[in-house]
Amino acid sequence: MKKITFTAAFLIAVLHATAQIVSFSDTEISRLKKLIKSEQEVKAAFEPFRAEASRSLEQTPGPVKTIISQGVLAGNPAKTASLKAVEDVNKIYAMALMFRLYNDKAYLEKATEFLLAWSRINQPEGNPINDTKLEDAVIAYDLIRRYTSDNDRSEIDGWLDKLADEELKSIHAKGNKGTAVNNWNSHRLKMIIQIAYTLKNDKYQKQAEEELKGHLENNLNPDGSTFDFRERDALNYHNFSLEPLLKACITIQRAKGTDYFRYQTPAGASIEHSVDFLVPFVSGEKSHKEYLNSKVKFDRDRAANNEKGFQIADFVPAKGIFVLSAASWFKPQYLDVIKKATDDRNYIDWQLVVNRVRK
Repeated sequence: MKKITFTAAFLIAVLHATAQIVSFSDTEISRLKKLIKSEQEVKAAFEPFRAEASRSLEQTPGPVKTIISQGVLAGNPAKTASLKAVEDVNKIYAMALMFRLYNDKAYLEKATEFLLAWSRINQPEGNPINDTKLEDAVIAYDLIRRYTSDNDRSEIDGWLDKLADEELKSIHAKGNKGTAVNNWNSHRLKMIIQIAYTLKNDKYQKQAEEELKGHLENNLNPDGSTFDFRERDALNYHNFSLEPLLKACITIQRAKGTDYFRYQTPAGASIEHSVDFLVPFVSGEKSHKEYLNSKVKFDRDRAANNEKGFQIADFVPAKGIFVLSAASWFKPQYLDVIKKATDDRNYIDWQLVVNRVRK
């Protein structure tokens, strides 16, 4: 089994430093600001956040007690209301980013108002597919946490601490349930790890990291396929499992220097192998008929409900770009595949901007 590699020992101390691990450090914010000013592609990728933040200053938060999305068909009123509510997450992230870049306290105050509203109303229930929709709110909070008042910080910390705690003890991760080994657990571990490093909370970090190694053994196959791919017969679900794992692994590497991207399980599986498995489908060398032999009834229900992306059809290569963008943090060679798939040598999405700034 390949050993986990470590960078210089001083990186381990970063966990207890004031620098943001989940979002951007002060140095990275300065670098991002310069890139936005000097490079048109970066400016274009940032512009939607600037526009969202500006609009959000005139809006009010709309949190819900319970996010209802997982296992519910599109068009269900409760799901529609929840998806509308979690649009707040994009607003919070955009405003936090604008504050850090341009030091306009109006954005800090409004982002904090939104976070407080969610902390007072939302009640996490340990459902990772619902909770994962709050990811960018966690990243936003990492950006601004040290600028909030003691009282506000205590309140928001309490909400996220409860979210992580509910996920840590979630019944969906227990026993022989499929949700204990599929993309649910990927999203669960991502949320726990991002919250742990945002709050600098030791009580979650060790357990989540140990569970991560076990999850890689259960979710990844030596041939590069995932449990989700074999169960759903869909690369979309292969991606849905890998993307949160990549986000979790980036956080851990930034904090500790530990490389879980290349870490191999006793059977020889790794995240790297599973991303490589995806590459020929994104480059166009291979094709795949999505959901043709899915074992999950809900996939057929969504197809019957005419939900976009759930009919039996060829995998769309562009749908793999977000995974390769995240994975390029560890392996820059994926950038060539992305540019080929987009037919654009200057292509850059926000994750690629984030990677570049944080490198």
